[in-house]
Amino acid sequence: MSQLSRFPSPLRYPGGKGKIANFVKILMIENGLAGRDYVEPYAGGASVALSLLFEGYADRAFINDLNPGVHAFWSSAVSRTDELCALIETTPVTMQTWHEQREIANSPEAEGLDLGFATFFLNRTNRSGIISGGVIGGLDQTGQWKIDARYNVESLVQRIRKIGRHRSSIVVSNEDAVQFVRQWSDPAEDAAFLYLDPPYFEKGEGLYDNFYDAADHAEIAESVAHLAHPWIVSYDARPEITQLYPDALQIRYGLTYSAHRDSASGSEIMFFSDGLKVPEMLPNGISISQVVKAQRLALAR
Repeated sequence: MSQLSRFPSPLRYPGGKGKIANFVKILMIENGLAGRDYVEPYAGGASVALSLLFEGYADRAFINDLNPGVHAFWSSAVSRTDELCALIETTPVTMQTWHEQREIANSPEAEGLDLGFATFFLNRTNRSGIISGGVIGGLDQTGQWKIDARYNVESLVQRIRKIGRHRSSIVVSNEDAVQFVRQWSDPAEDAAFLYLDPPYFEKGEGLYDNFYDAADHAEIAESVAHLAHPWIVSYDARPEITQLYPDALQIRYGLTYSAHRDSASGSEIMFFSDGLKVPEMLPNGISISQVVKAQRLALAR
């Protein structure tokens, strides 16, 4: 598998959902959802959306993110592809550039291509892709890895150009998620499938600029309850979240799953709208039968 196929998104993102893409593909096939519009109210790195679109599982991809910088990047990648790629190819990956781009990203006046590139540059040069985080290698660049460790120009430009070639099938928006999903509360809308991956309940403040408090999580759960199209919602597994989706079918899993661990200790949880058939393969690539076998072995000890 090529890097372009394995990593369709040019962005690195906290809690990246690359492994979930295959699970979603199987879910769409088994539930007759292939060919619908695919909607991500919290796009972030949009790895799932791009994978589904590029491989023909989705007719259109709706990429929404409230963060101005993330939205500016996606808007630039889709609508100003050549200009964005030129910036990536010609801008030196140095600490001087890092300071310049951080200043742009922090400026309330920044917008458009300038903000989109600044967001991209910091995402690729900061630890874990966190825009407000520290640079890889540290400010003095004495770490094992340097600022350009995740900045492969050729590969990144290829990914962005592929996004540009699909621009007619990508809809980018910058709305609050609650407002954004309301348009799919109408069953008359074009057939769609929604995947919501809200900010983590725990530690969200340290990972996302637009983190949620308990009231925000409850508000999005209320919006999901009124959707007229099939949906899935993923979270970090917390009892406070489970209480918000009391009637939804749910599965628990760990993205770094070990067959020697009880599945209940998994760090992620996913909820499903009524009527959706859950695939045998879990989002972490482990089959449900493997989880059951591991549980039985643990109980037998």
